[in-house]
Amino acid sequence: MGRPAAHGAARSTVVFGVFLNAESMHTVSVTTQELPSISERRRLPSPAITPQALAWHADALWMGSRDLRRVYAIDVKTWTPLEETEAPGIPWAAVSTDGAIRFTIGEDPEDDRYVRRFVPGTGFTDRIACPEFTGSYLSYDGDHLYLSQWYKHRILKLDANGNILRVIDVGAEICGHMFVDGLIYVLRGTEQPNEDWRIARLDPRQETPKVEDLAHVPFQCRSLTFDDAEFWTNHRAANEIVSFTLPD
Repeated sequence: MGRPAAHGAARSTVVFGVFLNAESMHTVSVTTQELPSISERRRLPSPAITPQALAWHADALWMGSRDLRRVYAIDVKTWTPLEETEAPGIPWAAVSTDGAIRFTIGEDPEDDRYVRRFVPGTGFTDRIACPEFTGSYLSYDGDHLYLSQWYKHRILKLDANGNILRVIDVGAEICGHMFVDGLIYVLRGTEQPNEDWRIARLDPRQETPKVEDLAHVPFQCRSLTFDDAEFWTNHRAANEIVSFTLPD
């Protein structure tokens, strides 16, 4: 994949503190700093309400609607749907893997979370249970899936059966992450009270990755993917899908 492009942007002030994950006993130390905002490239109406899951796969953008429980493939050049299918639950997140898409699906009656394999043109097939039946956003390093847990502020590296191989503390709530050139780009922040989010970067090859905040995201973002040139995320509350680049 190509490295994300950079563009100039307005600046906003964000204040952070120090977070501690009791399970990993690693601290993430961040200081008060001024962050630029992301540079929006396109803001487009979602083909369905409450866009939630998002993945770039086979030259198309795949979106899962939280409320409709349906999955859509979108041609980004014409912004028209290419495929639509019903999901076996709430499609909370998605990521492109080898020849297929993996979705985090919340299944009734308790919204228990499973990772399901989806083959375009065929549909949903096998599933594995998420650890503790919790988890949301997904990324993929070419060999392993990574699953984030929102309230535990962490990303889990999983084996093929869903067992935890590694825990990466991100120091804040997580609403999307994506591998680009071996690095993890992550949307992190707080949902309450005012949806305060930024995009950060970390190197998972480090024993204790340092999380570097790159830019402020000035809206309620959900999910993160990359099309080799631009990032994409959902502005779920506005029923819109947004592409953006990073500031200089």
